[in-house]
Amino acid sequence: MAVLAAAGLLLTGCTAAGTAGGDGSGKSAADAPVKVGLVYSRTGLLADYGKQYRDGFMAGLDYATKGTGKVAGRRVEVTEQDDAGDPGKAVSAAKNLIGKGFKVLAGTTDSGVALQMAPLAAQNKVLYVSGPAATDAVTGVNDYTFRSGRQSYQDILTAGAMLGDAKGKKVTVLAQDSTFGQANVAAVKAVLGAKGATVGSVLAPPSATDLTPFARQVKAGGPDLVFVAWAGSTAPALWTALDQQGVLGAGKVVTGLAGTASYPVFGAAGSKVSFLAHYFPGAGGGNAVEKAMLDSVTKAGGTPDLFTPDGFTAAQMIVHALAEGSATDPAAMVKALEGWTFDGAKGKQRVRAEDHALVQPMFVARLTGKGAAVKPELLDTEAGDAVAPPVKPSAG
Repeated sequence: MAVLAAAGLLLTGCTAAGTAGGDGSGKSAADAPVKVGLVYSRTGLLADYGKQYRDGFMAGLDYATKGTGKVAGRRVEVTEQDDAGDPGKAVSAAKNLIGKGFKVLAGTTDSGVALQMAPLAAQNKVLYVSGPAATDAVTGVNDYTFRSGRQSYQDILTAGAMLGDAKGKKVTVLAQDSTFGQANVAAVKAVLGAKGATVGSVLAPPSATDLTPFARQVKAGGPDLVFVAWAGSTAPALWTALDQQGVLGAGKVVTGLAGTASYPVFGAAGSKVSFLAHYFPGAGGGNAVEKAMLDSVTKAGGTPDLFTPDGFTAAQMIVHALAEGSATDPAAMVKALEGWTFDGAKGKQRVRAEDHALVQPMFVARLTGKGAAVKPELLDTEAGDAVAPPVKPSAG
């Protein structure tokens, strides 16, 4: 994995030293750069996802500013901070940025971090655009928080479209005992439980490496449907355990399609699993925005992947908020984003005004091929409104 510079400061450019009519001693307020803080997992368990997000953000900034790096004539200055998946580090970094006058923050990769960043944004009245963090609790949490990725409810609704009639069926959620995992359990209960399914869960400690006992527990429960919500480096061990314990052949198993590196990991299990997909390269059908994103990231030496559009979309949203709202007033930025419909890498997307949910397409896929040649095949696209979460008005 590429390791980003430790300095953590990326300047997309600089402004002129003075302006006509000024005293030439410094920048005028109108010429001063717009400072954006990018807080994400540069290191830690989710560093791979963090890099995808960061690469997408830089590509999105270039796309949204038409290659100028400027909004309304002002250079956008991005400062990167590593949260390492630690809420404490994220909050400390965010407070430091806010103390230096930053009005815009973006990130993070981790749901637990996002839940700490969101209230901080509201307390300090700064715009916060959350990234790949999937917890539903971020939606509607306050007026200043938005999201650039999907949320767990959208995953479950996509899975529900594959499961058919859930009435009378037994559903088990297999996940890590984390904010992300618990959010998935809650979402499955809310969606499939409401449709008549009996929903239970098997939760493993995030640090667990021997996952056979948890696979056995799932099998012993005799579920009709198993929804797997898993993140991190232990995924290969999980799928091996599920296959060895006969879980994959005992009922329908649905999970989210993770990043490119995970495709070969499924091995023989891959053909036995139904995948809901947030994104994979090509899922957008090769629309103009997706093509621009893929080309830009590749040209910069990156590899487009699962969370690349989350960063790309965040940059689109921030540039729109600055251009159509204000470069200095977060309240105006918020107003500019609410209700905004735009073309993204995934297709048509909309920032729902009532709760700042990002209404977006979701995908159904399967894995084909063997070994290093394994790749996803798009089976279906679920329209954004068809998999939109219920409205959760902002808490203020």
